[in-house]
Amino acid sequence: MDRTFIIGTRGSDLALWQANHIAARLEEAGYKTEIKVIKTQGDNILNLRLDKLEGKGFFTKELEEHLLAGDIDLAVHSHKDLPTENPPGLIISAVSEREDPSEVLLILKDCTDTSKKLSVKHNGLVGTSSNRRQSQILSVRPDLEFEDLRGNVITRIQKLRDENYDAIVLAKAGISRLNLDLSEFHIETIEPLAEMIPAPAQGVLAVQIRENDEELDAILKKVVNDEDVAECIGVERKVLNLFQGGCHMPLGSYCKKEDGLFKVWTGKAATAEEFVDRLYVESEKTEGLAEYIVEKFDMEKRKFPKKVFISRELTEHSYFSRALGKHEIEIDARSLIKTVATIHKIDSYIFKHVDWIFFSSKNGIDYFFQLDPILPKHVKFGVVGRGSEDALRSLGKTVDFVGESSDTADVAEEFAAVANGTNVLFPLAKDSLRSIMKGLSPDTVISELIIYETILLDDVDKSFADVLVFTSPSNVEAYFNNNLLEPEQKIVAIGASTGKKLEDIGVTSYILPASPDEIGLAEAVFGIDIEESLN
Repeated sequence: MDRTFIIGTRGSDLALWQANHIAARLEEAGYKTEIKVIKTQGDNILNLRLDKLEGKGFFTKELEEHLLAGDIDLAVHSHKDLPTENPPGLIISAVSEREDPSEVLLILKDCTDTSKKLSVKHNGLVGTSSNRRQSQILSVRPDLEFEDLRGNVITRIQKLRDENYDAIVLAKAGISRLNLDLSEFHIETIEPLAEMIPAPAQGVLAVQIRENDEELDAILKKVVNDEDVAECIGVERKVLNLFQGGCHMPLGSYCKKEDGLFKVWTGKAATAEEFVDRLYVESEKTEGLAEYIVEKFDMEKRKFPKKVFISRELTEHSYFSRALGKHEIEIDARSLIKTVATIHKIDSYIFKHVDWIFFSSKNGIDYFFQLDPILPKHVKFGVVGRGSEDALRSLGKTVDFVGESSDTADVAEEFAAVANGTNVLFPLAKDSLRSIMKGLSPDTVISELIIYETILLDDVDKSFADVLVFTSPSNVEAYFNNNLLEPEQKIVAIGASTGKKLEDIGVTSYILPASPDEIGLAEAVFGIDIEESLN
């Protein structure tokens, strides 16, 4: 074929990388390409926040105009920058594979405090032009302050070097593509779905062409398009479209297909300063999925639970308390167990050959470090979930493995991938389930250290709350020793082992959150509609 395909792109280093990436795919398949740089409104106006610019598509409009005029044959965009509707005459022909959609905090080293979630010092100043990033970070770190940050990736990093901010937020994919040396900063990856839900289609490139260019459309669908990614981001983009929001809306939406299910996380706030509402749903099909998600955020039609019981002590500043308090949901927070130490002294020699110490609970962390253990520098820490990670971080410890699933069998498999064949110490409660141990290989040296005992409280008062949230198997046992479930009460189990305990006593209908932490529990409660429960 003699035709040379002219690729339109913005002129930033990242945009040029993206255009060259698509050009390389085409050239590998035997097609000739040429790159043409075009300036956009977003490139020219740098003194205004993105949400103050007129209209939508301020990083894409000029590219689209050149495409319609026939000056270029295809335009390469960061898909998340595109409006949800194409101008007449244009289509998205292909989407790329999805790169890591994580966010990265670059923090000045003297403004770093690793004992805090996200590692930015108390009251630190964070630079970002994204309302989505600001609302979600504020929800987990309400002490932080924010200022607008504009410019390409290199410009933004230089502003941090110049100490205009204590930290800035960037997309991990962009940093990876540019292969930058960032060793002068503390780098904190904000994993997708934990503290931050990505923007719709984050990490994906979109290739836009003229609707009537059937020849190029066929080539791109064969050479570039990732159908699985297209299916998932189709849900995310439909959510954005139904909310009638552009890329400045404080909205995150992320869909992945796993074990035959579409799993979707959505986070939305009204403003950058508002606490974000988060929802997690699963579905076997995409049809009607976006519509269902958007309906869940219709606050005028929703009927939230009036009262929620949770089997742990909470402060009013905890994530769960603030998430429910936003909707005036009363919380009955009380632990149904008490714990007592079983040892009060420990000899340091037992740690001599230990490679990993794995904690299955915050109680285990508390009782272990009350023993003032003297640990070798090489010891790594693993934890079952985010709550335990926060507990270790508050003690100034670096966490090397964090379980992401509410199913301890999955966590065991993930941990085994990094710890098999090493020496692992488990500080435990007496009568612990030992779920993580069971997933390790025979050549792994496992040591147990029983450091505390769990005691069930007697005569636990019944809760008539609309929702009962159980945070451990022991709390399930303590509650149902004396109480029965009311017919209309909904149950949330923090993890699979807690769910198994519910099943053992005959409670088979319960909700399992996406993650075994307060964010996951808040997502689960947000998804409960009392009117749906009654119908």
